[in-house]
Amino acid sequence: MQTPNVSVVTEFQLLGFQTLQEWQTLLFTIFLLICLLILTGNIVIIAVVSQDQRLHSPMYTFLQHLSFLEIWYTSTIVPLLLANLASWGRAISFSACMAQLYFFVFSVVTECFHLAICSPLYYPFLMSRDTCRHLVALCWLTGVGTGFLPFMMISQLDFCGPHQINHFFCDLPLLMQLSYSSAHVTEMAIFVLSVTVLCVCFLLTLMSYVFIVSSMLRIPSASGWTKTFSTCGSHLAVVTIYYVTMISMYVRPSAHLSPKINKIISVFYTVVLINPVIYSLRNKDFKEPVRKAIIRQCGHWSLKDSLAFAQPMDRYF
Repeated sequence: MQTPNVSVVTEFQLLGFQTLQEWQTLLFTIFLLICLLILTGNIVIIAVVSQDQRLHSPMYTFLQHLSFLEIWYTSTIVPLLLANLASWGRAISFSACMAQLYFFVFSVVTECFHLAICSPLYYPFLMSRDTCRHLVALCWLTGVGTGFLPFMMISQLDFCGPHQINHFFCDLPLLMQLSYSSAHVTEMAIFVLSVTVLCVCFLLTLMSYVFIVSSMLRIPSASGWTKTFSTCGSHLAVVTIYYVTMISMYVRPSAHLSPKINKIISVFYTVVLINPVIYSLRNKDFKEPVRKAIIRQCGHWSLKDSLAFAQPMDRYF
C-alpha cells in the first residue's frame, strides 16, 4: 500500500451546515437565542443559589455546579458554531481543535457523573456538606482525568488531506475517520470509555428515578403524586434524551451514521438541552427566591429612575 502524502496538520475546516445555505441566517438566530437563554438561565441559577441561604443545601450545590458546567459546555461548542453560520470563518487550528475536543469530553464526563449522583429525595438525610463537597470534587477530578485519554490518543494520530470535518465541532468519530494511521486501538479505547461513562451513569441515574417513583407511590395525596410525577417526568425526559443521543453517537465502534443525522443528533446534546434550567423552572423552592430577586431588582431600578427624574425637577422648587 502506498503511503499517502504527509504534511503537518496546522488546521481543519469545519463544514458545519454549509449544505443549508438558505437557512444559515435562521439557524444563526435560533442558536444565538438558545445560547443566550442557556447562559442567562444558568447565571441566574448560580447567583440565586449563592445569595439565598435557604438554597445552601447539597441538592442546590449540585445544581449550581451543573449550571457552571452547562455554561462551560455551551462556551466550548456554540461560539464556533455561530461563527461558522455567520461565515466569519470555518478554519480551526489543530491546537484549538484538540483543546475543544478535550474540554468537550471533560464537560460531558463531569456532567454525567453529576447527573448520576443518586437518591435526591434522601439528600436531607444522607448527604452532609462534607459528603457533598467530596462528591463534587470527585466528579470534577474524574472529568479532568478522563478528558486526557481521548485528547492524547487523537492528537497522536497522523492526518491526511483535505482536513475537512463534516461537522460543526471537532468530534471524536470524525477525527478518527480523517486519520490515515491505524486508529483501531483508539476506537476501542474510546468505545470502552463511552460505555463506562455513558451507560453506567445512565443506569445509575435511572436507578435514582426508580427510588423516586417508589417514594411517589407512598404519597397518600393524589395531587401530591401528580405534582411530583409532573416534575420528575420532565427531568427524566430531558436526561433520557441527553443520554440516548450521546450513546447513539459514541457507543458504536464500527457503525457510522450519515453526516446530516450526526449533526441533528449532536445539536440535541450540545445546544438544545438545558438541564439545570429545566430542573429549576419546575422547582417551587427555587422559583420563589427568583421571584423575590426580580421584584427586589425591579424595585431598585424603579427607585433609581425616580431619583433620576426628581433631580432635574429640584431646580423648579
